[in-house]
Amino acid sequence: MTTPIDLQIRQGTPAHAVAGVHDLDGRAVMLIRAEDPEHRGALTPEDGDTITTAATVALEKRIPIVLLLASSGADANHGVAALDGWGRAARVLAKASGIVPILAGVTGPAVSGTALLIGLADIVVMADEAYAFVSGPVPVQQMTGVTVDVEELGGSAVHYRDTGAASMVVSHDDVLPTISDILRFFPSTNNEEPPLQPTADPIDRKTPEAADLLPQTATGSYDVRDVIKLVADDNEFLELRGGWAGNLVTGLTAIGAKPVGIVANQPMSIAGTLDIPASQKGARFVSMCDAFNLPLITFVDTPGFYPGKDLEWRGMIRHGAQMAFAYARATVPRISVVLRKSYGGAFIVMDSKTMGNDAYLAWPTAEIAVMGANQAAQILQRGESEQAIEEWVKDYEQTYLNPYVGAERGFVDAVIDPAETRKELADLIGLFSSKRERLPNRRHDNSPL
Repeated sequence: MTTPIDLQIRQGTPAHAVAGVHDLDGRAVMLIRAEDPEHRGALTPEDGDTITTAATVALEKRIPIVLLLASSGADANHGVAALDGWGRAARVLAKASGIVPILAGVTGPAVSGTALLIGLADIVVMADEAYAFVSGPVPVQQMTGVTVDVEELGGSAVHYRDTGAASMVVSHDDVLPTISDILRFFPSTNNEEPPLQPTADPIDRKTPEAADLLPQTATGSYDVRDVIKLVADDNEFLELRGGWAGNLVTGLTAIGAKPVGIVANQPMSIAGTLDIPASQKGARFVSMCDAFNLPLITFVDTPGFYPGKDLEWRGMIRHGAQMAFAYARATVPRISVVLRKSYGGAFIVMDSKTMGNDAYLAWPTAEIAVMGANQAAQILQRGESEQAIEEWVKDYEQTYLNPYVGAERGFVDAVIDPAETRKELADLIGLFSSKRERLPNRRHDNSPL
């Protein structure tokens, strides 16, 4: 990258990494570039010192950290000293986590320890030709006998689609501008509120088209991102990790000029059910928003967790608990809107009142129940005639598959007109803007990682 740094740190040292305070579209950030093309970005002990010093200064001065990485890993010419430098840099980044935003841009290779550095970042933007892995093609071939090239092993498409490591993939020249675009939703530190986003979009703008987005049939699909854009300022929604776990949508927007984080079930992908990747994706995003004072808006339309022996054996219980845990410990304003289905355990996990949610809204089309009518019939009407089961299903749907039973019991705060969704959300975000929670005095929790 040729972008100049306004105030360089450790300028006289022989390090190949360059770091310093930089003005990124009006925001002061600590820009760290470890992408020396002649040295293939190999990290020397001096590079580790530069990254460590820069991250330490960013933590002390409370400014965001932006990493631009194209590194082949620790410089083998310096032996274990290079590993020590990388380790110290990783330690400081871990200390900065949750205090200042950490955004990484991968502009070339990110190998070995450098790959783990991007795993410590809140947001990762990869250039389309970049790649990242902990163990390269040669060790893979030696240990497993499988021949694989760098793109198949850890190309940007792999990390965007399969691993979730890449939040976005763009062209090489767009990496830093994309990081700047994402950063505008974040405060510089966790002690500040996110900056207001300029808009002329009226807070009380109605969204009459919202109800028409839902299909006529209960099993029909639609793109939940259309609902999100309808209620967002200027119909703008910045989706993060859009290629991974498509059954859950996460991203950033603003409502009434105030930045918010969005979590939404996506009916277009496996009916919006929750599986392991979706749970991991949601938990990570909720935790990030909570760390940086971004209110959370959750759009709910899910029949529950995706069933399957493979998922259960891979730890669906443990991973499903990650999202419940993230919501339960979040102290930012949290508002949920049930668009259609909210069944079973997914009702709880998708930020219900039970989880400490601040406002739980529902459209008149919402179905809030333990399970759907047909599933309930298989359990409760086993052995009955088809006609009896059919009549029972109709009665169940009329009695339970609506938002009013939950409202009567206090589990739903309000059943709202879809056309009023934007105004309701904007009013509630403003109402809860002064929310403060006192956390218990403990070293840290024990998240089900």
